Order: sequence, then structure tokens, then C-alpha cells
Amino acid sequence: MNVTKCAFGQHQGLRNRILTHRLYEAVAVSTPIPHYPKSLSFSPLKTLEIPRIKTYSRMANSTAPVSARGLITHVIFDMDGLLLDTEKFYTEVQEIILARYNKTFDWSLKARMMGMKAIEAARVFVEETGISDSLTAEEFLVERESMLQKLFPTSELMPGASRLIRHLHAKGVPICVATGSHKRHFELKTQQHRELFSLMHHVVLGDDPEVKKGKPSPDVFLAAAKRFEGGPIDSDKIIVFEDAPSGVKGAKNAGMFVIMVPDPRLNSFLHGPADQVLNSLLDFNPSEWGLPPFDDATS
Repeated sequence: MNVTKCAFGQHQGLRNRILTHRLYEAVAVSTPIPHYPKSLSFSPLKTLEIPRIKTYSRMANSTAPVSARGLITHVIFDMDGLLLDTEKFYTEVQEIILARYNKTFDWSLKARMMGMKAIEAARVFVEETGISDSLTAEEFLVERESMLQKLFPTSELMPGASRLIRHLHAKGVPICVATGSHKRHFELKTQQHRELFSLMHHVVLGDDPEVKKGKPSPDVFLAAAKRFEGGPIDSDKIIVFEDAPSGVKGAKNAGMFVIMVPDPRLNSFLHGPADQVLNSLLDFNPSEWGLPPFDDATS
């Protein structure tokens, strides 16, 4: 009797292992399993239990291939909402304009506008809010401009921006800015931070002749990669820092790796194809991407 029970138990155990293996194969075929950096050690079964769930730790949501480690040589930064705290100005002004029409400005609309060229964002704004019959996109930009020009010179740096820029520059990592902002706005926004932005190898602006379309088109990122010394730099050697969903898509369309630092009010569903999602630039660990570690890094 004991021998029978033992044999039966062994049979059940083998059957369960076979079923588990088949289930694993079925899920593996239908569900792509993300690749994680070596700093994260997930077993295949744990990965299958919680596929593609975003977290917000220092190494949050990294899906970059392990092979990317040690190959990153260049860094591209977005500017508004990533390096400079300017998105709040756009929100404030657009709320004022919409209040005249008894309408409100919500984050789902803001998320669509972020990173776009001004005229493209303006068209989305007037159409989605239903005020296009009363205010054209061009009229909206004129009205918004007068208010923004007073606010932009007060732009402040986002947490961790100065530290990261100065660190990468000091270690000889080529860095640049790729932004949808036009030249006149760039000058106003960086008025108090010109020394810091002078550390950039170059800056590609939204009104650059080579940028035919705004984000999520890859134009601005491809132009940025081309202008580095020895460019164009291979896309798979570049990390882009972005805060906007359209910027993340644009960088991925350019074939680059993307680290997203979104506003906490942005729906996590809109984090999209970002390779890593961080709460702040302060959370970025360069060594996880094969870049020189911070001098004050601790083990």
C-alpha cells in the first residue's frame, strides 16, 4: 500500500511538471518575455506570473536587452518637464484660456500635447476641447505666447538635472538636447541656466530645418544623433531621457533606448515602450547602462 501511494505520488508529480512545462511553453509563445538588465535577477516562472507589470523602484520597468549594457556611448536629453520645470507654465496658461469657455484642462489632453511642435499641439488643443469654432490654433498660440514669455525666464531645473549633466560631461560622455521648443522659447527658458546648457555638445530645436515633424516622429532624435562628433551615431548606442509619451515613442521610432521620467500625474498606461521608468533623474544609476558611475556612488 505504501509502495502504491509512493508510485502514485511520483506519477502525479511528473504529470504536474509536464503540465507546468507545457503551460510555460504556451505562454512563452503568446507572450513576449521582456529582457532585464543583469542587476535584476528574475526566474522565468516569476516573470510569467507578473508579465510586463511596471514598478517604480530605482531600476523600474527596465526591458532593455542585457546586451545593451556597456554599449551606450551617447546621451540625448529632452528639455521641457525633464531638465526644466516648464510644463507647469503651459498647464497654467492653458487652464486660464479654457476657463473663458467654461472648460477644464485635464491630464489626458496634456499627455497628448507634450513633446509636440507648438502648432501641432495647438491644433490638438482647440479641437479636443471643442473651442475651434471660437479660437483657431494660430490665435491660441498668439494669446498663449504673451503669457508664456513672462513665465519662461523663471524656469527652474528639475531635481537631479544639474548633477547628471555635469557628471556625464566630466566623464567625457557626449550629451545633447533634442527638444520641440523653438529658438525664442529655448533662449527664455535657459536664461538662468546658460552655463549648464553650454555643456551640451549641441542642441536640436523644434524649428530646426532638419526637423520636419515633431515627436512622435523620430526627426529630432535622428538629427541629434547625426550631429555628434563622428556622427551619425548608431541608434543602439544612445539613451534618450524623456518625460512625454510622444517623446518616448519618437525615440523608440529612432531605434534608441529610452528612460522615461514622467510626471507622477501621468497615467502609467501612457508610459508605453520606455525601457526604464524612473520617479526622478536622481534615481538614475549610470552603471546600470555601462556609463561611468557617480563619484559619490556607494556599493
